[in-house]
Amino acid sequence: MTELWTFEMTEPVDLTGFDVDATDGHIGKIDEATYDTGAGSVVVDTGFWIFGKKRLIPAGAINEIDLDRRAVQVGMTKDQIKDAPDYDEARRDDAAYRDEVGDYYGRY
Repeated sequence: MTELWTFEMTEPVDLTGFDVDATDGHIGKIDEATYDTGAGSVVVDTGFWIFGKKRLIPAGAINEIDLDRRAVQVGMTKDQIKDAPDYDEARRDDAAYRDEVGDYYGRY
């Protein structure tokens, strides 16, 4: 499951503010990104799309990073992202929370 939490980048890029696109459309912007080894992820602010909720998305769910467009593509649909566990900032570094999020995204 560690690869789910690992960015596949040759050199680090600050993804904060990048647009996020699901396979079927735009879902929001990256609010913050974490590049820790084996714990890489982005927090996506979905805005009004799902009532201002945020989603913690593991780095491994990102299929493509387009530096020119300042956008990332995730390999999931909007509904799959919508149905993901809510982002819980207080539990972000908690192993049980990361396992819950990882179990959800690991299905796709």
